[in-house]
Amino acid sequence: MSQLSQQMLRDSLDAFVRKDVGLAREVIEADNKVDALKNQVFRELLTFMMEDPRTIPRAIRLILVSRHLERIADHATNIAEMVVFLVEGRNIRHATQQGM
Repeated sequence: MSQLSQQMLRDSLDAFVRKDVGLAREVIEADNKVDALKNQVFRELLTFMMEDPRTIPRAIRLILVSRHLERIADHATNIAEMVVFLVEGRNIRHATQQGM
């Protein structure tokens, strides 16, 4: 999750510098993977916490880490959406993936 978020951030900044809409769209599509990973981490850690309450403090810290990584990916996605607007003049924020 960390590697994917970092790659998305690098790619979104590269897309901005190069005005590369294709790369920006790749970043936008990758956001779903990070979201799914965050949800998976939450579900797995919730199971551990229910089985053994002693894991709660550590699990909560890991859930927060996954949440922050997901926010980094969201910010990268926002940059990528701005690249599409900058180059094409189309506002794709809050649009469906099919509408891009």
